[in-house]
Amino acid sequence: MILRHGRTSLALHELRGGSSASGRPLLHLHGLGERTPSSVPQQYSAWPGPVYGLDFTGHGESSVPKGGGYTCEMLMADVDAALAELGETTLVGRGLGAYVAVLVAGGRPALVRGAVLRDGPGLTGGGVMPGSPSIEYVDPSAVAAAPPDPWALVELTRDPRPPDYATSFVRQAVHFSGLAEPITVCTIGRPAWLEAVVAEPGVRVTPSVEEALRSYAVA
Repeated sequence: MILRHGRTSLALHELRGGSSASGRPLLHLHGLGERTPSSVPQQYSAWPGPVYGLDFTGHGESSVPKGGGYTCEMLMADVDAALAELGETTLVGRGLGAYVAVLVAGGRPALVRGAVLRDGPGLTGGGVMPGSPSIEYVDPSAVAAAPPDPWALVELTRDPRPPDYATSFVRQAVHFSGLAEPITVCTIGRPAWLEAVVAEPGVRVTPSVEEALRSYAVA
């Protein structure tokens, strides 16, 4: 399925649906430089509803903008376009997708019925403060013929992630979602932004993605 987000074409993949699933959708958000897997990940196999995956802008089968300009807020808007299609959805974010899932959980608390955060590429981002003022440069001769876009890899690894910014979205999710624990952390890695998220009331910590999904399946 192709969705429109401004001038971007977004690929929303149905990994399991139709007669084999009923109930609320689960949406997989991939890590930096990755794409939606071709089949349902093993950790999601017990989810009772349909399972989807979204290719972020510049990744997988989604279109690539000219000249970069990537931010996590841009990817947050990608997910918002998917939620407009799917309705109430539970999110599982891997790496970069985990950070985006936190932003979306706070930005669209009525539609996000739980967000599960997993380890993966892009989890750390660019630290808590803006980095070097030098301008990023991608050699035009090195630009790949297919995604992931090199500009995405350069810019999203430098994207600053202040802890207080992340926790403001957590508090919105807790306040407006109606769930006692709208965010569940299943990561080993804990960059500063994620340590701050874990310390917030309404955030659950468990090593098991399966356990987190079982609790959201009935939420």
